[in-house]
Amino acid sequence: MKKGWLYVIAVLVVIIGAIGMYNLKMYTIERAVLNHLITEENIPEDRIIMTEGFIANLPGERNWMVVVKLKEEEKTYYFYKDKNDQVILESYVLYGYESVYPDGM
Repeated sequence: MKKGWLYVIAVLVVIIGAIGMYNLKMYTIERAVLNHLITEENIPEDRIIMTEGFIANLPGERNWMVVVKLKEEEKTYYFYKDKNDQVILESYVLYGYESVYPDGM
């Protein structure tokens, strides 16, 4: 009986840990992109409508992407953070057409 409970507790710890690591990774990438837009691209914070992290199903660091929507712009931007912690514009979508930057901008 005790082994069964220990097994259940161990599985719960692993699941909670995985969810926590996922949330931490998304939070840090979203904050890095937001910080990049405000400090390096000089975009006022009130122009940023939305930043949302998601898994893109792409290889390497491009798997962890952040979508950004700005006020008064039709484009939707997609950023990721490379292994050197640089925020890179991967692509943007305008009127349903995607433009991809092969090596970032």
